[in-house]
Amino acid sequence: MDEIIISLNDGTKINAMKNTTYYELSKKCKNADNIIGVLVNNKIASLNDKIVKNENVSFIDITNSLGNRIYVAGLKMAFECAVYKTFPQVKLSYAYSVPKGIIAYLNYDKLLLNEDIDLIRKKLKDIINQNLKFQKLIIKNSDAISYYEDVGNLVKACNIKNIVDPTVVLYQLDDLINYYYSEMPYSTGSLTKYDIKYLGKNMVVIIYPEENSSGNVPEYINYKGIIDSYVNSQKWLDIMKVPYIKDVNNEISNGKIADFIKSCELNFNIEINETAKEISKNSNIKCVLISGPSSSGKTTITKRLASYFKIYGLDPIVISIDDYYHERVDSPKDENGEYDFECLEATDINYLTNDIVKLFNGELITLPKFNFVTGTKELSSKKIQIKDNSIILFEGLHAINDKLLSFIPKEMKYKIYVSPFIPINIDQQNYISSSDLRLLRRIVRDFRTRGYDVGSTIKNATKVKRGEDKYIIPLIPTADKIINTSLSYEVGVLKVYIEPLLYSVPISSPYYGEARRFLSFLKQFYTISSEYIPKDSILREFIGGNEDD
Repeated sequence: MDEIIISLNDGTKINAMKNTTYYELSKKCKNADNIIGVLVNNKIASLNDKIVKNENVSFIDITNSLGNRIYVAGLKMAFECAVYKTFPQVKLSYAYSVPKGIIAYLNYDKLLLNEDIDLIRKKLKDIINQNLKFQKLIIKNSDAISYYEDVGNLVKACNIKNIVDPTVVLYQLDDLINYYYSEMPYSTGSLTKYDIKYLGKNMVVIIYPEENSSGNVPEYINYKGIIDSYVNSQKWLDIMKVPYIKDVNNEISNGKIADFIKSCELNFNIEINETAKEISKNSNIKCVLISGPSSSGKTTITKRLASYFKIYGLDPIVISIDDYYHERVDSPKDENGEYDFECLEATDINYLTNDIVKLFNGELITLPKFNFVTGTKELSSKKIQIKDNSIILFEGLHAINDKLLSFIPKEMKYKIYVSPFIPINIDQQNYISSSDLRLLRRIVRDFRTRGYDVGSTIKNATKVKRGEDKYIIPLIPTADKIINTSLSYEVGVLKVYIEPLLYSVPISSPYYGEARRFLSFLKQFYTISSEYIPKDSILREFIGGNEDD
């Protein structure tokens, strides 16, 4: 029979002829104009692929995490094409991501003007209006290596050598050929939602709707602190002559990875030490507020800062805001009737305020300890009382939110935002996203400490990210200091722990596609044994084996 039955994720069924493309099938759906990709039996596929049998199909748009990545990959390639056609001498590199955007460098021996960026914008708009098709190229591994060697891109050639797959997927857009570790949209006509801002010095930010948004392009916010953190970290890697993943792989294969790990850890500790030293010089500061998204390493940073404060003659007192959660029965709920532990209102602000007021009045208080099993606060054995040289470290998701400790004068507070902004890149057009790194960390930690499977962590992470986007990310510009908690070698260590977990995700799972994406991503990283990792490393917060275990 030439007729095939396709079951969609909303329960409807569509009849299609054999060899119909998923793109043609998508045009029969109600939201056809918003479709950017397709999941076939929970596995990501190309809209160009043809239907050959009865299947379960989910069409995805930009509000889906996988669909959002497809959209961003297509937008990056379209922008690269626009730059190449406007200024052939410019070498484009995508350096890192900021919330709701991508930082791109237009490497050129001349300073580009606003008028030059306008020309690139105009060309990008033309490329989108032409509705050019992304052509998928499946070629031999050796041919891909030869191609990149011929065009002088030895970084990409080396990366492909490290991937042992017999074939490699590249994409062609007009006369541009490249890869972005993702399926691509069907054509450029779907890439209508974006904005381009020129930041000066041949640096632009490409802004796009995120998965938890309504699909609208957000207003650009200048995350200067994040940009500075990346720039400083990348300068250090350039000094170390390890700017790309291939260079870390070389350190491993040359037997020098232990030395590189020591250098990374030392550089990390220097930043924490300098931060503590700076704070200790200001006698007005009595409270250090440490915030950051899930799996950013807040706990380790807080402990490390406390240790360094002792060196500078201060008496550190650590207070975890998580211990001040409302009783679970009193916790707020979201629009789906589920407990919302990400919002500020989940914290018992009155209880916290009363304790801190007593503390500043010189009273001895007993800190609570939240029992996450029973969902109740219990009194701990930890009693605290401030001294003349005391400094209080508040650690928690909402620590830098002014609504939390509003009664404390501004001059007495110092705000720190922590997150892993890993500066090492895969190649000139592909970086490691902060959200991906945090999810890798979280999958490993959740399995180790809570026995969660991959699907449970990914499902929960989606909800957590919505809370971060709403409550945490907008507060980043208010921080006095941003601390990068990434270690440039860490993915190779995480790979050892996470690969077996990712392979265990069954094809029937709705998270199978995401697990396979990570497995593909990890192929180019050589593994690193945890025996080289210090007991006090921030990475131990996730893989275990720290001094407290």
